[in-house]
Amino acid sequence: MRIPAHSVCTAIRDDIVAGAYERGSRLTEELLARRYGVSRVPVREALRTLEAEGFVVTRRHAGACVAEPTEQEAADLLEMRLLLEPLGASRAAQRRTEAHLKVLRGLVRLGQERARRGNSEDLRSLGGWFHETLAQAAGSPALTSMLTQLRHKIAWMYAVDAPLSPAESWAEHGAIVDAVTRGDAERARAITALHTERSTAGHRLRFGGPDRADRVRNSQHPVNMSGLRH
Repeated sequence: MRIPAHSVCTAIRDDIVAGAYERGSRLTEELLARRYGVSRVPVREALRTLEAEGFVVTRRHAGACVAEPTEQEAADLLEMRLLLEPLGASRAAQRRTEAHLKVLRGLVRLGQERARRGNSEDLRSLGGWFHETLAQAAGSPALTSMLTQLRHKIAWMYAVDAPLSPAESWAEHGAIVDAVTRGDAERARAITALHTERSTAGHRLRFGGPDRADRVRNSQHPVNMSGLRH
């Protein structure tokens, strides 16, 4: 049975994000094919996709290697998310289906319940599922793809010390869903912008100097949320 290249791509990407391959390390087709139990053909296709996504670079005399993003490139990712997450929520308010709303409401109920009980073990995965569903509800494959890539890259480059309590975070998720349900695009955009900015404050680069977290935070442009709370 031929294993599709996108499955191999997902496996390699997940391992890069998890830190199984160090930044700058070589990714040889032969070793990857052996690791994932596939031929070199899907590995070659996967590496091309990962290079287009920015996880892999091709170097002369070395071949495919794990990319080594700079601190500025990492900071740019957070700024891009500050722009695109609110856009996605705004579009979701206009284009969401009942199926999307059902999943979003269920995730909010589950997240709020586990936050109240102090069961934070899988809240991060629930949060990822929430934002993935919200992006899909935007009804734009291009935007959904960009947001998905951003989440993967940010998870790769940053460790997260959540600045919000789980209860506060899931209360904001609930407010986003309420706005999306009502079809209030501007409200959905504004609440998501606030939520994204607040969550960004807890991101710490996994590489760089000791003051790297402060440099990244200071490189972000604050979002003017005056008049939002009402």
